[in-house]
Amino acid sequence: MTLGAVAEPPVRRRGSDYAQLSRRISQAGLLERRPGWYVTRIVLTLGAFVAGWVAVFLLGDSWWQLPLAALMAVATTQVAFLGHDAGHRQMFRRRGPSELVGLLAGNAAVGLSYGWWVDKHNRHHANPNHEDEDPDVGAGALVWTPEQALETRGFGRWMAQRQAYFFFPMLLLEGLSLHVASIRAIVGREDGRYAVPMRHRAVEAALLVAHTAAYVALLLAVMSPVKALLFAVVHQALWGLYMGCAFAPNHKGMPMPTAEDELDFLRKQVLTSRNVRGSRLVDTTLGGLNYQIEHHLFPNMPRANLRRAQPIVRAYCVEQGIPYAETGLVESYRQALGHLHEVGRPLRG
Repeated sequence: MTLGAVAEPPVRRRGSDYAQLSRRISQAGLLERRPGWYVTRIVLTLGAFVAGWVAVFLLGDSWWQLPLAALMAVATTQVAFLGHDAGHRQMFRRRGPSELVGLLAGNAAVGLSYGWWVDKHNRHHANPNHEDEDPDVGAGALVWTPEQALETRGFGRWMAQRQAYFFFPMLLLEGLSLHVASIRAIVGREDGRYAVPMRHRAVEAALLVAHTAAYVALLLAVMSPVKALLFAVVHQALWGLYMGCAFAPNHKGMPMPTAEDELDFLRKQVLTSRNVRGSRLVDTTLGGLNYQIEHHLFPNMPRANLRRAQPIVRAYCVEQGIPYAETGLVESYRQALGHLHEVGRPLRG
């Protein structure tokens, strides 16, 4: 989708617009930390996560482990959301406590490199949906622009023609992809130096090894190898699916700025993001990412404040004549899949 398709009236560059909105948000107290809320959230989330693994241990060699693996995929994703919040310093202003929670939630509990994710995610926030700057829309298993589609060859071209149909099935491999990317980030080198900057590389490596060893040891200790393998497949596949479904509505199918588009920070973030309407259950299910516009404008805003910030941001966008995208969850997926299908059109003749 091109930027001009939604930017009506034409985008005007005003350096002070974001500062005015930021003052309104700050005056409402929405940038203040919420320690009580996060203590409760951490206790409940980690409590459910630990209880789930205790249940795995107690259930033993039973086929009921497979439904439990599905529940553990949900618990694992909720822990990953805590790592996301820590990475944005929504919990603590100081780096040290934020990194501690991030390392424990990411590397130790989930098996995902916190340092790699922070580096990648910060680049996404700096230039959302920018083909050359946002790593989330670089050409890979999926293509996001007609230009990327035309550059594909062989099986990649066949996939690009049909990628909308394969999107959700491919998410079943997202968990495996995240684990592999984490390992590559820790050990990968380019020109004699590590390719991904990381503050605590040795600690991250040790935690990933400990996570993997504990995961494999627990499964093999309480169930047969076949059941252990099936548990891992169900757990990792549904975790990847859940993660992908939580992130997919946010930017897919929204405008993709280029180097020619001169956008200020406010418009860069709002025009490329999409909110998902819903109740507090949706807030919990999507980890607050349903308020994607507010999150991109104020990444360090505590998750619990995003719902209160939304009407302020939406009203301000109306004042400034900036399109504010908000839709239901199902419609957000329809738009994302529609974009993927449209991208492959040049290949279908």
